[in-house]
Amino acid sequence: MKVRSILFLISLISIALSGCSTNNKIQQSVIAQLAQYPQSTLQDLYKNFFQDRFGPGHIVSDTASAAAYLRYELDTAERMDGPLFDPTAYYGNFYRVNLSLVKDGTIPFDTFFDAFIRSMNNFTPVTVEQWQQEWAKIQQVIDDLHPNLPNYIEDKAMIADLLRQGKYAIHHSQQFSDAYDPHYRIISKDIVEAELMPLVRK
Repeated sequence: MKVRSILFLISLISIALSGCSTNNKIQQSVIAQLAQYPQSTLQDLYKNFFQDRFGPGHIVSDTASAAAYLRYELDTAERMDGPLFDPTAYYGNFYRVNLSLVKDGTIPFDTFFDAFIRSMNNFTPVTVEQWQQEWAKIQQVIDDLHPNLPNYIEDKAMIADLLRQGKYAIHHSQQFSDAYDPHYRIISKDIVEAELMPLVRK
């Protein structure tokens, strides 16, 4: 076999293995979320994946309002269940950081909010077009897993319609919200591990 043919074959194998690796990571992300949050729907799986690729920028247009709403949420939330640091999807660009860490004083409000804002400013999300293509691959992996999720067909159609409109942001499902009453903010992995986790270890 000629060297060129061998190199071409190696390239094809590398591409195939790379695809399998990505699919495996997607599968692991889905399985991990369903283990941590068994009341998740497809809508909630989608939210985890898009948070990983868009970060908090899609929810912050006015920092003063964002700070005021964070204070309101801290004052009014009755439950703050769930893990303190919950990594997002398969790239792991961010953590969902539980607001209980701010409410109990472990992380000062200003430190937390500054980390949140820097996470928005220091991250470039994918384009909506790139996300549409990526979600199609993620959706195929989820389809192959055949998860027994409520309203699966309806959620799949809803998400497809959202993306056709050039949109991407979505809320947690009502089922998820009722079960877990989530209260968190998305913060960069690097910032969390370098600045926030040491405060918790203290």
